[in-house]
Amino acid sequence: MRVAVLYSGGKDSNYALYWALKKGFEVKYLVSMVSESEESYMYHVPNIHLTELQAKAVGIPLVKGFTSGEKEKEVEDMKAVLEGLKIDGVVAGALASEYQKQRVDRVAKELGIESFAPAWHRDPVDYMREIISIFDVVIVGTAAYGLDQSWLGRRIDEKAFEELIKLNEKYKVHVAGEGGEFETFVRDAPFFRARIVFDEVEKKWDECSYSGVLEVKGAHLEPKG
Repeated sequence: MRVAVLYSGGKDSNYALYWALKKGFEVKYLVSMVSESEESYMYHVPNIHLTELQAKAVGIPLVKGFTSGEKEKEVEDMKAVLEGLKIDGVVAGALASEYQKQRVDRVAKELGIESFAPAWHRDPVDYMREIISIFDVVIVGTAAYGLDQSWLGRRIDEKAFEELIKLNEKYKVHVAGEGGEFETFVRDAPFFRARIVFDEVEKKWDECSYSGVLEVKGAHLEPKG
């Protein structure tokens, strides 16, 4: 089974890749859609440029697609990219978004390929516990009350996750960020040949919207071991 993994660099797309490799699929491509709009309905925006470094760490070719981020048209832009690849299936990191999954499924059907979403409707607490046991994952974007700027750049470890559970109880923050509460970036994974190290970062915080982004301005690969 030759597949492409829709790849944003965050926890969910890395889990999709992890699953595909464990299944024994031949992962031919990582596909990153670069959106001009920060309000994209489909695609992760923060630090999408770093998928190039992640692809080097993984050793799988990266295919970039570009989109204005306009609703629905961005789905057709993804279809145009996938249409040019010799694949039998596409793997996505959808967890709870019906909007995203329905559109990936539709595109796959139109292209005559299979669609896989290994995390779909998993229990979010169990899912996140598995995520933090596999990946070195950090928060690079926040947009929820309770997630102040101290969360930007913070690794999601057991302690941080317990705090997210408490924020869920208090403010209904989704523990996996499925409501857009936070965005993530994976610096290391079992299938990375080298880990990613941030050299220069800048926190951008908007008190009015109570949201922020960790902009990674420089990063490099560091050998493991």
